[in-house]
Amino acid sequence: MQGYVINTLIAAVIAIVVSALMGPLMIPFLQRLKVGQNIREEGPQRHYAKAGTPTMGGIIVITAVMVATFIMAGTSSQALSAVFVMIAFGAIGFWDDYIKVVLKRSLGLRAREKLLLQLLIGLLFGLLLVYYFNRGTEIIIPFSGTIIDLGYIYIPFLILVLIATSNAVNLTDGLDGLASGVTFFVALAYAMVCLMISNYQLTVFCGALAGACIGFLIFNHYPARVFMGDTGSMALGGAIAAVAALSRSEIALLIIGGVYVIEALSVIIQVVSFQTTGKRVFLMSPLHHHFELRGWSETRIVKVFSVISLLFVIVGLLGFKGIGIR
Repeated sequence: MQGYVINTLIAAVIAIVVSALMGPLMIPFLQRLKVGQNIREEGPQRHYAKAGTPTMGGIIVITAVMVATFIMAGTSSQALSAVFVMIAFGAIGFWDDYIKVVLKRSLGLRAREKLLLQLLIGLLFGLLLVYYFNRGTEIIIPFSGTIIDLGYIYIPFLILVLIATSNAVNLTDGLDGLASGVTFFVALAYAMVCLMISNYQLTVFCGALAGACIGFLIFNHYPARVFMGDTGSMALGGAIAAVAALSRSEIALLIIGGVYVIEALSVIIQVVSFQTTGKRVFLMSPLHHHFELRGWSETRIVKVFSVISLLFVIVGLLGFKGIGIR
């Protein structure tokens, strides 16, 4: 096991180095392409200063994870399947970003178009898991260790996990360093989960993902020089959901990825409340914007949410009783 831990650490270092080397090359390139971030008029006023900051920086994260995984995990089918999902969801995000910042269609991909693409990727990944990897259709309930066989509803369940996670990470990506900081802890947690269930190649992938997040933070911490865009947030969400599925810990993701859940729930609560009562529960959603409008600085929000993410990770790891993929 010690050798795999070392390989995971090396993968993380490689991802950090690749990110650190790509940043100074990619940021000026994106600036020349004039793919600057559009700022919502209804957003916090302090965000207006971010207008024009290059987006699509998720390309850096995706490349770093790919390089580190290929070097340290080789052609491991499970690691490659996680890379596939990451790239596929990142491609959806890239297309969305391209429409927004290049074609100047502020809403990006239509909701039904994005949903259809996510459904197709989820279906393909689900079929791959069940019929190629012989993963089965079981999920593990945290703390109790109970195994539930979902049978024919597993693939629809997996599709829901993929769509929900990718969109929740996308909602979390609203402040400098927030999504990458939170996802670092989540990826680190899943590296430990995969180590516990002896899925060592997937452990390497998680290490690469954590390293890429740290490397990207060099350029994405406040004040950000580049944003990951939907390219990065969708890729991160797809990657985390894929790892959760491969490790049978989809339910544990609700705890380990607790910050994602809170951010997504804040949006749902806000919409439902406004549509049913005409009143808003929060000053603005997702939740991090509520605290912005309460006067909190970006750095304070990111630090607090990162600590909360770490706490969720600890609880999630305590509650996870893994069973290796047979």
